[in-house]
Amino acid sequence: MAIRQLSETLINQIAAGEVIERPASAAKELIENALDAGATRIEIATSGGGKALLRVSDNGSGMDAADLELAVRRHCTSKISETLEDIRTLGFRGEALPSIGSVARLSIASRRRDSAGGHEIAVAGGKIAHIRPAAANPGTIVEVRDLFFATPARLKFLKTEKAEAGAITEIVKRMAIAFPAVRFVLSGSDRTTLEFPATGDDHLARMAQVLGKEFRDNAIALDAVREEISLTGFAGVPTFNRGNSAHQYAFVNGRPVQDKLILSAIRGAYAETIPSGRHPVAVLSITLDPALVDVNVHPAKSDVRFRDPGLVRGLIVGAIREALARDGSRAATTGASDMLRSFRPGFQPQAQRPQAPWSAETSPFRPHQPATGLSERPQASFDGLSMPTARAEPQFSPQPAAPEATARYPLGAARAQIHANYIVAQTEDGLVIVDQHAAHERLVFEAMRKALHSKRLASQVLLIPEIIDIPEEDCDRLMQHAAELSELGLAIERFGPGAIAVRETPAMLGEVDAHGLIRQLADEIAEWDTASGLSAKLEYVAATMACHGSVRSGRRLRPEEMNALLREMEVTPGSGQCNHGRPTYIELKLSDIERLFGRS
Repeated sequence: MAIRQLSETLINQIAAGEVIERPASAAKELIENALDAGATRIEIATSGGGKALLRVSDNGSGMDAADLELAVRRHCTSKISETLEDIRTLGFRGEALPSIGSVARLSIASRRRDSAGGHEIAVAGGKIAHIRPAAANPGTIVEVRDLFFATPARLKFLKTEKAEAGAITEIVKRMAIAFPAVRFVLSGSDRTTLEFPATGDDHLARMAQVLGKEFRDNAIALDAVREEISLTGFAGVPTFNRGNSAHQYAFVNGRPVQDKLILSAIRGAYAETIPSGRHPVAVLSITLDPALVDVNVHPAKSDVRFRDPGLVRGLIVGAIREALARDGSRAATTGASDMLRSFRPGFQPQAQRPQAPWSAETSPFRPHQPATGLSERPQASFDGLSMPTARAEPQFSPQPAAPEATARYPLGAARAQIHANYIVAQTEDGLVIVDQHAAHERLVFEAMRKALHSKRLASQVLLIPEIIDIPEEDCDRLMQHAAELSELGLAIERFGPGAIAVRETPAMLGEVDAHGLIRQLADEIAEWDTASGLSAKLEYVAATMACHGSVRSGRRLRPEEMNALLREMEVTPGSGQCNHGRPTYIELKLSDIERLFGRS
């Protein structure tokens, strides 16, 4: 069969299959063109999820007749010249408009600011009409109707109108976050009007518009530089999390991207601080020399390739972890809001089944080792904590506390222990409720993590070794990492084909349920063991050990122990959540409490 040149229309339709996958793809390309044209106001209108109508209007620099004629032809662009090494615009391929015109009915009306009149051009199924004069305001209006009418097979792969409209909304949100100085309006017969007024240089105000006002109260600023790469943005505190990763936004040189490397770095930075199945909220902006990143990886331009991916990942993980250590220990404000809602008259919990009274034995978050209550000896790991200087009154004492006792400390002074699990502390302007097990679990984990980077953890030799029977394959896995476990103070030996002897346990854990700990470690190693060994997972193992050696739910604490726990939380990074990502405390301001009683 002879080789022949494809027609221009067919070439454009092939390109459209890569560039324009759905209405949201077309919206993205048109909004990028408007931003590259210097627009400060962009209005998007849709109908039928963008399939029937997609109109993008802007007040940018506009185009004259000559520009319009070239704009609808492939590989015609004003954004690059001879090289791809210095791309500083969102668009650069020159394929979007001809691709859209090849599969839809496209019309473009535009006028330059210094021109007396505008011009209009139309393309339908790849056929270009003659340019004609048109009345137009300065800027450009691009209208796309009947998307994919020329390639009807593509319509079968589109989702419902509601889903396609939602995808366009996500595109607009990402663009709005990237360009806070631009006003965006999204409207149409298939949606409620969405407007993002310009916020100038106040990026956090724009993020609050898109992510909700709660993000402003639960965000930590990021500002880090490593070599020639800078990272700015905001990361949510760990307890301010969501059920999916849709609230993670990343930008490279102002370009919205959905890069796997960046998303993986975010997950790594929040490791051991977010519950399983939950995702952090973050907005990251990476700025670097355009020559150090390749944006020409995919026609959609949503993926990028960094020249030094390890440097970028290290910058993201380091910056977020440093920010969390500095300011991430506070609890999310949503915890107090949820608590206040539960106190309001008429509140109905989501669960419809009758709830049994709370107890340490039946709690779904109870530790693996059963609580021993009053018979349990004082917790060994409290020995190293500083003694409290705040006055601690007897439980439920009517005697008022000295003002200076609560004013000096962020978490206040302990006033009571409720249900042998929750510490109630009085602060200068409210109260704090602390989950004693979750809080102490975090303190133990941070102490173990700190010791990991300095020396082998101190261990205590068991008078009689604990012999644990487990499957032979689990024994093999554990013994492969015996040296690494020893660094954590856990000394184990093989005791026959299907048993492990535990001879030493970490001293800071006090009494440890060795059987439960060994079995859980064996299960976890079987799940994520890799050829690189356990060294990369030592912090995860430390978190597991911390859970087995922390203050038990159901154990009564002395006032000095409760205050020592509060003081240690105030100086420990990440103490606002336990190793599983659950909040360790909830703070209620006095003004919130007064509202509950109708006093404000």
